Amino acid sequence: MVNPHTAEDTARCLSGIEWRISDRPVGYLDAVAEMEARVAAIAAGTAPELVWLLEHPPLYTAGTSAADDELIDPRFPVYRTGRGGRWTYHGPGQRIAYVMLDLNARGRDVRRFVADLETWLIRTLAAFSVRGEVREDRVGVWVRRPDKGPGIEDKIAAIGIRVRRWVSFHGVALNVEPDLDHFGGIVPCGIARHGVTSLADLGHVVTMPEVDMALKDTFAELFGPLRPSAVR
Repeated sequence: MVNPHTAEDTARCLSGIEWRISDRPVGYLDAVAEMEARVAAIAAGTAPELVWLLEHPPLYTAGTSAADDELIDPRFPVYRTGRGGRWTYHGPGQRIAYVMLDLNARGRDVRRFVADLETWLIRTLAAFSVRGEVREDRVGVWVRRPDKGPGIEDKIAAIGIRVRRWVSFHGVALNVEPDLDHFGGIVPCGIARHGVTSLADLGHVVTMPEVDMALKDTFAELFGPLRPSAVR
């Protein structure tokens, strides 16, 4: 669970958004429990906002709109979750960013917040010369694949959030170099007519620290100043 802050630590860190990176895979239920505790503390004004970067072991999660028939092959653990969206795969090589921000201070506009998350991902991809785009009828960030044929697009990043007392949690998942075959166990986000890709699949072999740096630089442009990173 979240390590308790002293009063002095809390006063200091409330001035900026905490940025945390986990250097080993985090179990899904452990992550949800930690997010729940942190959201409550943010809402109570006793802890700072948090962006938590991590990887999960292979697993599938079902959002509030997930249909049972879109789980094709439950080859990994399956978790029902309260975030928005449908079925998603998480696993090694995918950068998860759980974003716990106080929307009371950001206009209580969930649509704008989701749009800002999309912009964050698009700017991060641009740092690696990848053009990410959004679609009105599809959540997430997409790339065009003319190499696969006219009109073909693949999803490179997913978005699924929840808001409690106007504090956000859950967040985004960017495919850096996951095993794309693992997405075959589900209909990703309920969209069967398009595929899934990653930076590596597009020919951009980058390290996770490089991705984290791009995420950090572009996040601050949209959401405000960050505290120094904590790795654990």
